[in-house]
Amino acid sequence: MSNKLGALEYHSMGRKGKIQVTSTKPCQTAEDLSLAYSPGVAEPCLAIEQNPDDAYLYTAKGNLVAVVSNGTAVLGLGNLGALASKPVMEGKGILFKRFADIDVFDIELKTEDPDEIIKACQLLEPTFGGINLEDIKAPECFYIEEELKKTMNIPVFHDDQHGTAIISSAALINALFLVGKKIEDIRIVVNGAGASANSCAKLAIALGVQPNNMIMCDTKGVIYKGRVEGMNPYKELFAADTPFRTLEEAANGADVLFGLSAKGAFTQEMVKNLAPNPIIFAMANPDPEITPEDAHAVRPDVMIATGRSDYPNQVNNVLGFPFIFRGALDVRATCINEEMKLAAVHALARLAREECPDSVSKAYGNVKFAFGRDYIIPKPFDPRVLLHVAPAIAQAAMETGVARQPIADMAKYIEHLESTQGRSKEIMRMIINKAKSDPRKIVFPEGDNEKILRAAQTLIEEGIAHPILIGNAQIIRSKLAELNIDLNIPVIDPATSDLTDSYADELYALRQRKGLTISECQRILRRKSRVHFASMMVRMGDADSLLGGIDTHYPETIRPALEVIRKKEGLSSVHGLYMMVFEKGEAYFLADTTVTIDPTAEELAETAILAAEKVRMLDIEPRIAMLSFSNFGSVDHAQTKKIKRAVELVKAQAPDLIIEGEMQADTAVVQELLSDFTFSKLKQTANILIFPDLNSGNICYKLLHHLGGAEAVGPILMGMNKPVHVLQRGDSVEDIVKMAAIAVVDVQNL
Repeated sequence: MSNKLGALEYHSMGRKGKIQVTSTKPCQTAEDLSLAYSPGVAEPCLAIEQNPDDAYLYTAKGNLVAVVSNGTAVLGLGNLGALASKPVMEGKGILFKRFADIDVFDIELKTEDPDEIIKACQLLEPTFGGINLEDIKAPECFYIEEELKKTMNIPVFHDDQHGTAIISSAALINALFLVGKKIEDIRIVVNGAGASANSCAKLAIALGVQPNNMIMCDTKGVIYKGRVEGMNPYKELFAADTPFRTLEEAANGADVLFGLSAKGAFTQEMVKNLAPNPIIFAMANPDPEITPEDAHAVRPDVMIATGRSDYPNQVNNVLGFPFIFRGALDVRATCINEEMKLAAVHALARLAREECPDSVSKAYGNVKFAFGRDYIIPKPFDPRVLLHVAPAIAQAAMETGVARQPIADMAKYIEHLESTQGRSKEIMRMIINKAKSDPRKIVFPEGDNEKILRAAQTLIEEGIAHPILIGNAQIIRSKLAELNIDLNIPVIDPATSDLTDSYADELYALRQRKGLTISECQRILRRKSRVHFASMMVRMGDADSLLGGIDTHYPETIRPALEVIRKKEGLSSVHGLYMMVFEKGEAYFLADTTVTIDPTAEELAETAILAAEKVRMLDIEPRIAMLSFSNFGSVDHAQTKKIKRAVELVKAQAPDLIIEGEMQADTAVVQELLSDFTFSKLKQTANILIFPDLNSGNICYKLLHHLGGAEAVGPILMGMNKPVHVLQRGDSVEDIVKMAAIAVVDVQNL
């Protein structure tokens, strides 16, 4: 299918367009209707009439942005008119929602009179928390924004101007850092004199570019003092005192080329004549002023960014506007001022220098990103952008006095932002905060694995745990240097460690009647099994928990741990638990999903009790459903009798637990179905699901993860004397950090 047909089908399939309005309150009953509309709606109306700020309390105003356009400059397509601009404005709406959870109404105005646009926006002020101007041609767009900022008391932001400027300025800071040039020394040429070019030039000067080192060009050549043709007051601001009259002349010896113009505007001859280590931002869309291939062909030392996603260093406005508005709305800013824009610039520049998480690499086909010539600005799907830019905007608004509702606790605000990215992040942040309150020692038997090393860095930097790495010290130090990670943490090589002999004696005492000699114990610990060595560290109290398995199969980690650390006294087995978290829903805990293949009633009871202990550890009240193919005796079978027996055992051993069964899975999780069984002690849907065997548990969690979109956190091993958790071979750095935090909380609760 061609790109054209694919794009048309994307917009026309199913419900037409890309957006819809959904209700945030129930409207199913007569009572709901009386609250949503008449007579109940009168109460918030009267409250707002008395105190206009109550509109932010009782309506969606505080999270609602108008995307306003008249379609006179749609993308790079020109004046298509208001109606034809609507797909772009709807697209803007879904980006606001996807990246910052901001609701949008797109408003296309059928007028080219700037004063009519100004009047329309002013009349809309009671409805919206902010105005995003879009695809309005220059110079009218300058006048419209200026007038609205003067007359309105909510943020007004023309993204075509400032979005590109903010992203490109962040990229410029990092590009100059990499080539070792100071911003006050560079000579920059800006090709284009429209909205984006004007704002890019202004922001570059605000960052430190000397005005006499900047030359702007339009279709008629250099904008110089005294030029008459094609001039307006906005171009006049950048009129240079220069003998240059053409783009080619201006580019000769320049350090930086900013292209906000048209395909092919930069030639290879121009690029050849730039200063050493030149920087080119060819930002014309959809085709840049020069392609990276053509630029590198004549200047291997060039650093280049474009507006395209199929090249490195994409200058993409989505890195800016959702997060800028998020921060501005959250403090009820009256405007978006220059200080707020600069705060966004520096936040993005700093973020690009941090290590890029694996989740971002996965979103881009497992491409690894590291700060350098091909990665000078963050990627749009990096979830950290929200957590960096929105707080920076909010802080700048507060510092400059335009915030009407300042944020008292910025750390809690960042946690709130993280929670909006999904329920799983909220739960994991709670676990991580618990871990940080009392970090413990975690030993990693695969200490030379790159992901383990990167996770160790995060654990140290965030204060979550004290990692201990097992492996060849020289290899580990070499890998740390390759990854540019500076860690001062214990690295233990079992082949040379003073601990090995005493560990061998203890292992021999444990396993001498299992066929092991003292020499075999020494060989296992020194050369054969780092998991055995790590397990001995936990047993002997030199580490608090073990986390391994990133390079091995599940049994290769769990067997040595069972031999050395052992399961808790009185338990028949250890058990596996997965936490499944849906984006907008509750967390569900599934067990046993990894260990016991065909459990007895006694083992199922153990699984349920241990799972409840783990869930309570997370400050969640457990509600347990013992699953089967029947509901409360509806089928008389040995399997259902086993489940029923397990429920009786749990009630006898832990009478305070809320548990029911046997029951079908839909009965356990659908309130309407559950409510039919009025005798059930489980009045709310279950959050712990105990499966009758490993087959059903393992299949279910994998289907929920891959088809249901649930995030799977685990496996969480239950029933060991001391915490041991097994990583999966495909786990990311973030997964390792999560499991480490869970391990620390496990230790805290011993």
